[in-house]
Amino acid sequence: MPKMPVEPTPQQVRRALARAERGAAVDVAEATALLAATGADLDRLCAAAAKVRDAGLLAAGRPGVITYSPKVFIPITTLCRDRCHYCTFVESPGERRRGGHEMFLSPDEILDIAREGAALGCLEALFTLGDRPEDRWPEARQWLDSKGYDSTLAYVRAMAVRVLEETGLLPHLNPGVMSWEEMNRLKPVAPSMGMMLETTSRRLFEARGEAHFGSPDKDPEVRLRVLQDAGRLSIPFTTGLLVGIGETLRERAETIFALRAVSKAYGSVQEVIVQNFRAKPDTAMRHTDDLDLDDYRAAIAVSRLVLGPRARIQAPPNLVDLAECRALLEAGVDDWGGVSPLTPDHVNPERPWPSLERLREVSAECGFDLQARLTVHPEFVRAALDGGSAWLDPRVSGHVAALAQRDGPGAGLARPGVHPTGLAWQEPEGGFASTGRTDLFETVDTTGRTEERRSDFADVYGDWGSVRDAAALTAGPTLPHAHLNLAPGREALAAAERDPGNLSDEHALTLMTAEGDLLREVVSLADDLRRQAVGDEVTYVVNRNINFTNVCYVGCRFCAFAQRRTDADAYTLSLDEVADRAGEAWDLGATEVCMQGGIDPELPAGAYVDLVTAVKQRVPDMHVHAFSPMEVVNGTMRTGLSVEDFLIKAREAGLGSLPGTAAEILDDEVRWVLTKGKLPARSWIDVVSTAHRVGIPTTSTMMYGHVDNPRHWVGHLRVLTRIQDETGGFTEFVPLPFVHTSSPLYLAGVARPGPTLRDNLAVHALARILLHGRIHHVQTSWVKLGSDGTRAMLRAGADDLGGTLMEETISRMAGSEHGSARTVAELREIGAGIGRPVRERTTLYDAR
Repeated sequence: MPKMPVEPTPQQVRRALARAERGAAVDVAEATALLAATGADLDRLCAAAAKVRDAGLLAAGRPGVITYSPKVFIPITTLCRDRCHYCTFVESPGERRRGGHEMFLSPDEILDIAREGAALGCLEALFTLGDRPEDRWPEARQWLDSKGYDSTLAYVRAMAVRVLEETGLLPHLNPGVMSWEEMNRLKPVAPSMGMMLETTSRRLFEARGEAHFGSPDKDPEVRLRVLQDAGRLSIPFTTGLLVGIGETLRERAETIFALRAVSKAYGSVQEVIVQNFRAKPDTAMRHTDDLDLDDYRAAIAVSRLVLGPRARIQAPPNLVDLAECRALLEAGVDDWGGVSPLTPDHVNPERPWPSLERLREVSAECGFDLQARLTVHPEFVRAALDGGSAWLDPRVSGHVAALAQRDGPGAGLARPGVHPTGLAWQEPEGGFASTGRTDLFETVDTTGRTEERRSDFADVYGDWGSVRDAAALTAGPTLPHAHLNLAPGREALAAAERDPGNLSDEHALTLMTAEGDLLREVVSLADDLRRQAVGDEVTYVVNRNINFTNVCYVGCRFCAFAQRRTDADAYTLSLDEVADRAGEAWDLGATEVCMQGGIDPELPAGAYVDLVTAVKQRVPDMHVHAFSPMEVVNGTMRTGLSVEDFLIKAREAGLGSLPGTAAEILDDEVRWVLTKGKLPARSWIDVVSTAHRVGIPTTSTMMYGHVDNPRHWVGHLRVLTRIQDETGGFTEFVPLPFVHTSSPLYLAGVARPGPTLRDNLAVHALARILLHGRIHHVQTSWVKLGSDGTRAMLRAGADDLGGTLMEETISRMAGSEHGSARTVAELREIGAGIGRPVRERTTLYDAR
């Protein structure tokens, strides 16, 4: 039998209450105690919470203002793959047919609801639906197929565009659990999204008979991942907890703290809904008591104290009696959520919305002025409309701006009396134009920067405290170095000599940590394998790097290249300037241009294909090696194409190969320390694998020496091995030592100052050993290692020098001291310095 939870004692409640009243931070145990407050203690708790709320409203510039969102509720479908024990929203296909409904609302039905709401002054279109119904119900899949949509989310995306264009209402999307990739595709059509966390209790998910048993999308880890991915993508996100579904007080407190952790790490949680459970007929939990009002007040008050003054705490006003709304305000609420003059609350249809007049009266009786907001909260609206922010996609920012107050204490709230009108959903004006400091490209020996840090350093990367905590986990325990005079080292070396490409993880890790005589033997073996695979020739390509923009809001914490659009060092090249650089490179003997840039939200949808076209029109025979997997994903998001269709379109325009950059370390534990918003490892794998399948070869890379450890290096090489075994599409592997000097991750005290010489030798040598028989070429980076370091790597298994580059901005702005261009003579001298012949190659390693 599970142990029954112990209720907090009155003494524990009062000790925690005294700390809360002093303004001290409370921990999970103290929050658990506060959730048990009753009587006079509960009144004191609510007063403390209200004080925190009032301080937050004052700091936000709108003291005494309570907000709500005038909305229409659009139930796209009531089909769902989950079986939540308290839900009456969900129906089966048979129930929908008996009610005279198709499996989904039709576009006409959706637009009729939206138009009627717009006529009544609504500003938000709340898209609510069950999770992935096509995974459970063949009828849902058949309906989607018949309408030409490959998923429910594809239909949601299309309908959001229709609502924006034909009504001007702002879509708020609640489709349930979504992947990083799916949210990335939906961000351009919705200013905000949401999903209730509900609870972090695994017991309620795993135990038969509990509220979430049998509902795969209610796994707390899965739901927390959605919240984190939304933060990584800079999506203003609504979430919350559902109180009274069988959770203990401790579990309730843990849920609140989980919400705080996500909010602190990413700053993306725009509001937290504290929703009380109400039993519904014909559900498995119909005999469960409704949440008691005092328990509800305590949950709101503790949420306010834990989440702090900047949090927006919402309570649905229709789930209590109107008179009880006063108690919720007194407990620290500052938002009533969406209130509709037209549609019912389809999730709680038995609880009608209160009239705005009565809600305004109740708020006024408690000393508050009720004002309308947009679906995205004012703080995010102001940041986006002031420029230089990633919170709103440019294709919806105009729709938001049309409804928002721009100035005064109500800046970011809804304009009084505004009625939405349809606006085209389209690319921002201006196209692919030249902006900013293109003179950065002319600088060779200095970084060319005018500022040490980008202007939004404190915000764009997320919370640095949370990053440090995560980095402490990725570093792992210090691994002892392996030596030749110890048995594990000798055994691992012997295994590598017998069958290098199939070395066990244990032996690979031993050799990756080698030093002294063992490291020298590993390096010698790698050099022998290099000679066996490709001979003694050292190769290079004559190419030019064109970093066409450095405007980026992904929040890569290792990158000193990215700039805010309004920063002095920000730039974007025009198509003509890119083509001119390609033409100049061709005239100087280049056979390749390598094009990569920042993820600028204002790049046109066709930017990547246009860049390829511009180069090929100017220099038809130039090989275009362009666009990291992150840029490919950005292209799919902007165009609405699948990864495969996007790559085929780019190939048809003349794209010859992809750089396998943006890999960093293919382990999300490390990736989420290195970057706030870059694509997860599975997406990188999907892009390069898809590229290989459609006939586009790629390079492969690994950036190492920051917050990682040798286990991650071995794991990364294993991932590349599996991909190459399946596709055969990698042309080379490029180890990239972390350049720390100007990296935000280093400046913030998180990363170590790059790899050591031992690390560099071990990584290059083990790459040659583990990839033997699969990827023939190992490239070493003269940009990051210099001439002497490059020669050392050429003796440790590397065979290629990469390119002349002619300009290379990314490493230079990170603080590399080895220049941004080398002449052919200088590259030949690197090889000649170790007595190796040097020859020019093409991108795909054909001789020149």
